[in-house]
Amino acid sequence: MFSFTDHKENILNYSPWLLRKDNELRTIKVLDGKLQGKVVVAQLEDINDRDQAANLMGWDIFISPEQLPKVAEDEYYWSDLIGLNVETSLGVPLGVIESLMETGANDVVIVKGDRERVIPFLQGQTILSIDLDDAKMVVDWDPDF
Repeated sequence: MFSFTDHKENILNYSPWLLRKDNELRTIKVLDGKLQGKVVVAQLEDINDRDQAANLMGWDIFISPEQLPKVAEDEYYWSDLIGLNVETSLGVPLGVIESLMETGANDVVIVKGDRERVIPFLQGQTILSIDLDDAKMVVDWDPDF
């Protein structure tokens, strides 16, 4: 499987998984697993041979948000930020957070509004405040940029 967790094998720390393909959902318990080269291999409950495992190809893996560890103050899961309204410190609306991306130097926020903006995720610098209850992020950003 391909894992988006940081370290790839950390996906094995969460069980059960919610699997989704098209409109079909399935819950499955993780029994064991390991990193094998560049991929993660998992032993799943009631999956006992290669054919059964092959039937799970193309399924997306999700976990319940309740399974995630609590974050410290001023830390956020990306999934909590997607969909927030973004405005400048002067109240100029820029759009909605569509996604986030790692760049190596720092993460960036992809904001879709009248156009797409890529804003560095630097708390205390470009990111002035985040209010999850109000679904709003305030940024120090020139709306013409």
